Parts: sequence; C-alpha cells; structure tokens
Amino acid sequence: MIRDFFKLISVAEFIARLGEFPVLTCEHLPLEQTLGRVLAQESISAEHLPSFGRSTVDGYAVRAADTFGCSESELALLHITGEVPMGALPGTEPVRPGNAVRLWTGGALPPKADAAVMLEYTQQLDPHTIGIFRPVAPGENCIRAGEDVMAGSCVLPAGHLLRPQDMGVLAGLGVTALMVHRRPQVAIIATGDELVPYAHTPQGGQIRNMNSVMLAGLVRQAGGEPHIYGICPDNFERLRALCATALEQSDVVLLSGGTSVGQRDFTRDVFAALGAEIMVHGVAIKPGKPTILARQGNKALFGLPGHAASAMITFMLFVRPLLRGLSGLPYTHGLRTVRAITEYQMPSSMGREDYLCVQLLDQDRAALPLARPVLGKSGLLTPLVRAHGLLPIGRDVEGLDSGVETDVLLFPEQY
Repeated sequence: MIRDFFKLISVAEFIARLGEFPVLTCEHLPLEQTLGRVLAQESISAEHLPSFGRSTVDGYAVRAADTFGCSESELALLHITGEVPMGALPGTEPVRPGNAVRLWTGGALPPKADAAVMLEYTQQLDPHTIGIFRPVAPGENCIRAGEDVMAGSCVLPAGHLLRPQDMGVLAGLGVTALMVHRRPQVAIIATGDELVPYAHTPQGGQIRNMNSVMLAGLVRQAGGEPHIYGICPDNFERLRALCATALEQSDVVLLSGGTSVGQRDFTRDVFAALGAEIMVHGVAIKPGKPTILARQGNKALFGLPGHAASAMITFMLFVRPLLRGLSGLPYTHGLRTVRAITEYQMPSSMGREDYLCVQLLDQDRAALPLARPVLGKSGLLTPLVRAHGLLPIGRDVEGLDSGVETDVLLFPEQY
C-alpha cells in the first residue's frame, strides 16, 4: 500500500512508526569485541566478586575488637603470626585474639580477620610485635567475598548498552563471550548530477559530496555499521538498481537528495518500484519536511533531504531512533536533554515543529545556560558545526520569547 503523498505527520507519529521494525537478530561475540553492543540476554554471575575477602590497604589483618580503645598514648599490642603473599591464599589458620597477619593491598584476608589496619597507624615494636594507635571497625579497609557481585545475581540486564566498565566487571567474573544484538548494516547513497567525490576538485556547477561522510559518522555514533555506495546521478534506472543492491546487503538504506516533488526527485518512485511500502512522505517539521520512510519486509529505506544540515537534523530525529531500536535499545534518539534560557526571541510558524541550531553560553554557576541561535540558511552546514545542540519549538506555538526556559537536545560526542 502507498500512503498519501506529502501527507504531513508529526515527529511523534513518525517515531511511533519506527516501532514496526523488529529488533535485529543476535550474535555471540568475544567479550573484548562487545563495546557499544546491546546485551540480548541478562548476564547472571556464576561466582562471587571478589571470590575471597581481601584488604584494600597495606597493613595488617586483625580482629577489629582487638583495636577498640587504642590511641597514640595507649597502643593495642598484637603478635605478628605471619604474612599473606600477594596472589596466595592465607591458609586455614585463623587469626586468633591478640594476633595480626601482615598483608598488602588486594591480599586475601585470613579466616576470622574482620578488618585491616593501615600500616601508617602501626608501630613495629620488635620483629614479632606491632603497636596499633588507631582503632578499626569490623569491615573497615576490607572487601568481603561477594560484596561487589553475589553469585547468582543479575550483573547486567538484557537491553543494556555495554560500556568499558561493564566489560571490566564481566572480565572480573570470568565471562569470555556475550550474546548481543547485531549492529545495523546501513547503506548510504548520495544522489544528484551536481555531486563529485569529496576528494575531487569541483568544476563549474558541481559540489563535493559531503553528506555520505557525515552520514557515515552519524551511523557509527548511533551504533550502526555504515557502507558508502557512492554517488548516483539523477537517473531512475541507475538509482533503482543501486538501491536494490544496497537493500540486499543492508538492514537500512539511506538516500540523501531527491525527496521532494521536482521533476528529478526519484526517491519515492524508486522505493515504490522496489516493492517497498511508503510509510511516510512528509513531516510537519523545519528543516526536513520532505523526509521519506519506506519499508520492504523488515528493512527500512529513508529518503533524507539533500541539504547537509537538513540531512543531519532529520537523521538525528528519525534515523538515529531506528538504529538504536534495531540494536536492542528503545526507539528514541537517546540525545541528552538540558534546560536553557532563550537569549533572543525565536520565531516559528504554527502547525510545524522547528529545530534551531543553538550554542549554549554559561552564565553564573547558579543559572541555566543561555541558548543562542546559530543563524544560517538551510543549505549551510557551518551553523551545525558551531552549535552545541538543537532547540525544538513545538507545532502549537508561534515561537519562543526571550528569557524562556526550554529544552535543548545536545549533539552526541562519543565516536
């Protein structure tokens, strides 16, 4: 079924339709290759972490009660009965009342020792006796077995985006591989007779293809794997053939350019010729009104505006949520939102959502930052380079006055 041509829908309606695309299948990967992947199933610990009680300081393992009441003028005298070498178990001999065992940071606590005294708070009175002048409480300066992670507990839930610290704790538990969702494979095609590769020198009337490189970076930021298919001229058959190849090899196809209603705007017709359902053609938004979303099976095809700034903004709002959803995360853009105060009046038109590029300017520490518009025409990219994020203006208001508190969507910084 082909839905109405240029029937404008809201941003919220567009994002809701992204949920029709199912999460991608899973794969089993070595732990060291899972950074930025999404867990397909919860991770349950098979053991305690740490697996033994250990000291967090260099000093002596003691019974805390033996140190109660000690001070610099009244030392607690303890007999040194041995030492626990690093990487070795302490043996089965318990620490008896009045005794202490020398150990190091990370060393295993002997049986019956319930605290560790820092070396700085002891005096060596003779080779077999120490004096302690600062008391310790039970559990002080030590970590008990399973205090970090208990055996049988859930370490990380399904749907968790793996970070370096997550990989570290899993390595500490002996996990060597994980079941994670596949990364979306994303084909990128730039269209237009005027385009030349960015490494070439443009001739009269030509421009460099900046969109493909930019979109590839945005895909990586969103957790996908980009595949650049180059430039296709404004030719229906060549574009259809290239899209067909890209569709076979990818989960998502991105076309930049050719989304409007001009004589050489073929994107919608190409998608239809490939048997794809046109789910959206037109969003009540500026910039990005002619954005297209189509579906063939479980694969998505996007027609993005040819202007670089418009392509980037529509990617953030629509493609990024889909790539996150396919990866096992919520179907949202996932951009960090901060509150800010508008520095100037910001006009907009009723009936559409406007997304303005803004810089955030610090005021005094107690105040919210100022949001200053970065002005520029829709075909310019440098406003996005100078901006820190996007300020949305709702479709039910005629702009924002100066001094109004509002949300700003920050551009992601991870790469």
